Amino acid sequence: MKIPDIKNILEAVARGRMTADEGLKRLGDLPFEDLGFAKLDHHRSLRTGVPEVIFAPGKTDEQILKIFERMVKAGSDVLVTRVESRVFKKIKRKFKGVQYSEAARIIYLCKHRRNKDSGWSIAVVSAGTADMAVAEEAAVTAEAFGAKVERIYDVGVSGIHRLLAYQDMIQEAKVIIVVAGMEGALASVVGGLTPAPVIAVPTSVGYGASFNGLAALLAMLNSCAPGVTVVNIDNGFGAAVAAVKMMYVK
Repeated sequence: MKIPDIKNILEAVARGRMTADEGLKRLGDLPFEDLGFAKLDHHRSLRTGVPEVIFAPGKTDEQILKIFERMVKAGSDVLVTRVESRVFKKIKRKFKGVQYSEAARIIYLCKHRRNKDSGWSIAVVSAGTADMAVAEEAAVTAEAFGAKVERIYDVGVSGIHRLLAYQDMIQEAKVIIVVAGMEGALASVVGGLTPAPVIAVPTSVGYGASFNGLAALLAMLNSCAPGVTVVNIDNGFGAAVAAVKMMYVK
């Protein structure tokens, strides 16, 4: 439930168009709704600016469907991350306008998108094609929450001229998400080229000594470029939420 929704309920009660009991019933699921297997935080968008998001791994298809249904009923935008296409096939039978990104493995139904006409954009920069799944998780999440996103993929440091060809786009971005595996050097390079804050996302892509992304994580944490912050391995979603909050901070 969004702030305008609550204001509308309160105004309806104040003007006599809705009884106090009806208003209380409409607000009854705040701050959370207990489904037994999950407690839905309908209040989260009011506190943080973004709604609760459904993390699919570990949940049954039926649980995901139930949570999705209750969030839609509460008037919330809905995102499901790390989800398989079979779940999307079940959800789209019940809800119009639902979209699915196979590359990002995200289902989303967003009716309350922010204004994209601010002229600001988030650039999602990835080192290699193998990093694209994590990069797309970041890009699709940011777009679902209303940001304009520019994608700059496969521009890793092994061919630095590819990155330099996109300097103008990088300079225009308000926030930059850099997604890289292997040694994770791309985040430091981008951090040295732009005045924008850089959110680095290490990926689990790499050979044996990359330790499933730990090498990239440590390299990014030790970046010599000031202004680079780091999220956890493969956490494109977390990077996108941080970038959106940076863009729309009051």
